[in-house]
Amino acid sequence: MKSIFDKVSYEASKIVTTNYSTSFSLAVKMLSPKIQDDIHAIYGFVRFADEIVDTFHDYDKETLILEFEKDLKLAIERGISLNPILNSFQDVLKKYQIDYALVDAFMKSMKFDLNKNIYSTTEDYQEYIYGSADVVGLMCLKVFVNGDQQMYDELKGPAMKLGSAFQKVNFLRDLKADSEELNRVYFPHLEGMGLSEENKAEIIIEIQQDFNEAFEGIKKLPESAKFGVYTAYKYYSKLLKKLINSDVEDIKSNRIRVSNPMKFALLTKSYFDYKMRII
Repeated sequence: MKSIFDKVSYEASKIVTTNYSTSFSLAVKMLSPKIQDDIHAIYGFVRFADEIVDTFHDYDKETLILEFEKDLKLAIERGISLNPILNSFQDVLKKYQIDYALVDAFMKSMKFDLNKNIYSTTEDYQEYIYGSADVVGLMCLKVFVNGDQQMYDELKGPAMKLGSAFQKVNFLRDLKADSEELNRVYFPHLEGMGLSEENKAEIIIEIQQDFNEAFEGIKKLPESAKFGVYTAYKYYSKLLKKLINSDVEDIKSNRIRVSNPMKFALLTKSYFDYKMRII
């Protein structure tokens, strides 16, 4: 029965989420059980695409990403894929009528990572972030609002800002790996000079503005999604604080992390905020 295969497909996406990101999988657990599988499916898809361009160095990345994209289009056309990650993702796309233009923008940014190393202009930087992060936030928002187009339109801007904030925090945290292992520089702020206290401050201000706008949207999310999204917001806000308090040399030589005990402390605080209607 296909229902069994679909269940297995969603389970596979959950396994991907759990194994690749403890922080994100923890946040997903705080969502309503009714939508957890759908968010796992979105994460599984974007994670596999990202892995192709970021870690499969001994393989033909371009061929793999193009095949992955072709297989997704076939999955959408047929309503099934023997790749369980694509099977669950195509199901979510149809269930929530997610515009393929969002997927297209995401794949475009992933393809940038095959050959583009320097994002020297604000336009290139913003285009990459839109495709790699903002549209993922919009896909998740489609799930959260469950067909309420008016709510989607109202929260679209904040959802994109949250995606941008998360991505920029990742860029700053992963500065060492991106520059040394992947030879990539995403921040145009660093053009020709590397990270300094001055341009770090500029980046931090930009991220804080994104978070401020995103928070206004989080407060208006449906109850089924609010706590989970707020948990992720609190985790990344804590990570940003650690980056603010880390000197430039530390960021350039280490990957700043939030410890597991701190993650659970943040979860407890987030739950308290949620129950006390602070959000």
